[in-house]
Amino acid sequence: MTNEDKIRRAFENKDWNEIKAGDSWQIFKIMSEFVEGFEKMAKIGPCVSIFGSARTKPDNPYYLLAEEIALKLTKEGYGIISGGGPGIMEAANKGAKSGGGKSVGLNIRLPFEQSGNIYIDADKSLVFDYFFVRKTIFLKYSQGFVAMPGGFGTLDELFEALTLVQTSKIAHFPVVLVGSSYWGGLLDWIKQTLLEKEKNISPGDLDLFHVVDTADEAVRIITDFYSKYNLKPNF
Repeated sequence: MTNEDKIRRAFENKDWNEIKAGDSWQIFKIMSEFVEGFEKMAKIGPCVSIFGSARTKPDNPYYLLAEEIALKLTKEGYGIISGGGPGIMEAANKGAKSGGGKSVGLNIRLPFEQSGNIYIDADKSLVFDYFFVRKTIFLKYSQGFVAMPGGFGTLDELFEALTLVQTSKIAHFPVVLVGSSYWGGLLDWIKQTLLEKEKNISPGDLDLFHVVDTADEAVRIITDFYSKYNLKPNF
């Protein structure tokens, strides 16, 4: 029985002493995920990450829009990184594949067994146990974020990216929200409550992201940005 199996069984049996004893060994598992991710992603080149709901169906307009954005970005020389699963993630990888670009999938092991979609390049598929490792890989190797409509996971990834750019922990890079009708309520709250009422952010923080409704707008924001700045790692 492996150490991971022992820890998993300890959680099932609520054996907290066994779990505590296994904590230090988890460091090596975490390190191995970082090393594998860094080594594989460093060879891929400039990429844009596309986020969104795993529940979005192929006939949904946002699925088709994500696919179009990915295809057009590959024509500009970018690879596409997704979370590796279904829905918007699948659309992103499908668009990259259609455009002949690099199609990367950073999957996560979940209780409901999210499996990788069929459009990920065989040599560019990674699977993680730890969300924080996976998000670090997203942030380190993405030259832009495109946030399609999604749920808690999409919001988590979006706000972490904005926070790290805001605090200068990573290099400034374009963050694009697609779907003004979807994001409108959240943006109103950010402006009216966070900024104007509570003053918890600065006016300039609203410039950290852009809201668009078309694939051409999304691609143009990213290409315009890198017509002025050199591509480089975010950390």
